[in-house]
Amino acid sequence: MDYDVTDISLTEAGRRRIEWADRQMKVLRLIRERFAAEQPLAGERIGCCLHVTSETANLMRTLQAGGAQVALCASNPLSTQDEVAASLVADFQVPVFARHGEDRDTYYRHINSVLDIEPTISIDDGADLISTVHSERQELISNLKAGMEETTTGVIRLRAMAADGALRYPLIAVNDAATKHLFDNYYGTGQSTIDGILRATNVLLAGTNFVVCGYGDCGRGVARRATGMGAKVIVCEVDPLRALQATLDGYQVMPIGQAAQIGDIFITVTGDRSVIRREHFEVMKDGTILGNTGHFDVEIDLADLRELSVNVRQMRPNLEEYQLSDGRRLYLIGEGRLTNLAAAEGHPAVVMDMSFANQALCAEFVAQCREALVVAVHEVPHQIDEQVAALKLQAIGIGIDTLTPEQKEYLESWKMGT
Repeated sequence: MDYDVTDISLTEAGRRRIEWADRQMKVLRLIRERFAAEQPLAGERIGCCLHVTSETANLMRTLQAGGAQVALCASNPLSTQDEVAASLVADFQVPVFARHGEDRDTYYRHINSVLDIEPTISIDDGADLISTVHSERQELISNLKAGMEETTTGVIRLRAMAADGALRYPLIAVNDAATKHLFDNYYGTGQSTIDGILRATNVLLAGTNFVVCGYGDCGRGVARRATGMGAKVIVCEVDPLRALQATLDGYQVMPIGQAAQIGDIFITVTGDRSVIRREHFEVMKDGTILGNTGHFDVEIDLADLRELSVNVRQMRPNLEEYQLSDGRRLYLIGEGRLTNLAAAEGHPAVVMDMSFANQALCAEFVAQCREALVVAVHEVPHQIDEQVAALKLQAIGIGIDTLTPEQKEYLESWKMGT
């Protein structure tokens, strides 16, 4: 079996991490048990470009249990847990191509190693695997029944491809499933981003001006948890509806140019580039902390930051100091990559349980489609979303009501009034 990991001797530590995560991923475990009995993915080859974490490891185990051949590479150079990668190779015979801190050439070489299995289904986190298929490995498109995309950033890219007529095979926007974005994006990103800030800096958040750029599901989660830590949250937005929602949620809302002058900590979570750039660095206070929790390292303009700096030094693990020519110092978390994965461990397993349950069930849906899906960006089928929610409630021992026949009839009728 071909693979490329940092240190295969880390297997035992990785196996313990995978086991700990599995204890909290009860929905995925229920699906894995059914998959093992039914083999719905028999004959499928699934190429995965995801964060190589203990939670991802349990998704790989579930896909394997369903009969699929799987291969995995990293979707971010700093998110790989090397011990988990080693365990997946040694304990579960999953070909993994991921090294923590790998350079750009290695990153794309690893993507191509996964594509060498000629996948019939793709699972992506950020759409780098999908874009590589479209730009460099087009001979693989005829094999691909469909793919899944996990992130807001990736779905934005895919919808842009579809609008341009560039999309060549069907994709399912797993990110947009209610059991993904309402929980993973809001609760997961909120908690894990704060975790990353604290690990990298060990600062007190209480009393700080905490600027959140972007008020989507992820941004709302970060803002809520920063508020809970005692920070004074400021929101920057370009969408009037989200800006209004932030205002009614009790936050100050202002343009980034204004916030740049008063903020102590900045977190970008927009999916767009150059959200914080030269004009903002030039007016920031000495000691300002910068972090990004969007998928790609483009939201903070690192080229501008480097050009303005006369010296860069490492202050702590995952924290760099940029000294500007006027003596001010700005601090960057995790090289501008995802704060929650570069400086922490990503989302809690109990949250990823639902996201990866969606991935597993969408893979089953694709494998069992009797007719080919049209080339487009598809929503997760509603029955899958409901199934994941029902399994989660079952796993945590919560029961809910069901409609009586009379209630169901009333909801379906237009004739019954007051």
